[in-house]
Amino acid sequence: MRGAGCTWNDLTDRDLDAQVERTKSRPLPSGQIGAKAAYAWMATQALLAFLILITFNEFAIYLGIASLIPVAIYPFAKRFTWWPQFFLGIAFNWGALLAWAAHSGSLGLPAILLYLSGIAWTLYYDTIYAHQDKEDDAMIGIKSTALLFGEKTRIWLFIFIAASCALMAGALLAAAGFNASPGKWIFGFAGIALYGACMVGQARNLDLDSSHSCLRQFRRNRDIGIIPAIGFAMASVA
Repeated sequence: MRGAGCTWNDLTDRDLDAQVERTKSRPLPSGQIGAKAAYAWMATQALLAFLILITFNEFAIYLGIASLIPVAIYPFAKRFTWWPQFFLGIAFNWGALLAWAAHSGSLGLPAILLYLSGIAWTLYYDTIYAHQDKEDDAMIGIKSTALLFGEKTRIWLFIFIAASCALMAGALLAAAGFNASPGKWIFGFAGIALYGACMVGQARNLDLDSSHSCLRQFRRNRDIGIIPAIGFAMASVA
């Protein structure tokens, strides 16, 4: 579904991408791939995802189907709100809810807190990403948190870091049990602390006027996300 969502996003944005220097050479706006082929590829990915989804319990199946709503809306968000990164977070982090539901047949507080933490993290890294194209976006009328925050972006990045770490800590406590011994969740907290420290370092060293710096720091988040995951895994077996 992640792949299908990205294909859908590229389809809906192909005319806008053609007007942005960094994205005009992508397969769809450049004409390397036609829209019909892209729709067929999206349908194939969605079908494969559906075949996996129907192996889950009934609640998880309905929750998975519901994820289509934010996925469908997200590509249009940049046209009507300065917060498209928030809509991306809603769609992008749905797996936190679905994985919990597939396991338990319901939604629990740990999953909801982890989901909200993921949204804050998405706001953090996708705001950095959006700074690559802020000049082109401003000219063609695309909205983003990068343009909304402007010179205050770094302050907002620290706010998103704090929110993500706090919510993730709450998820860990809720999952491990508020009365559990410290040994049960100390590894998780260590992972969260390192996760936050890495992002703070990023935000401090980031050059928001350099596309190269923004892309480099954005890509580092692929690795940063593994840190709390390892901590949570270690906490679960402590």
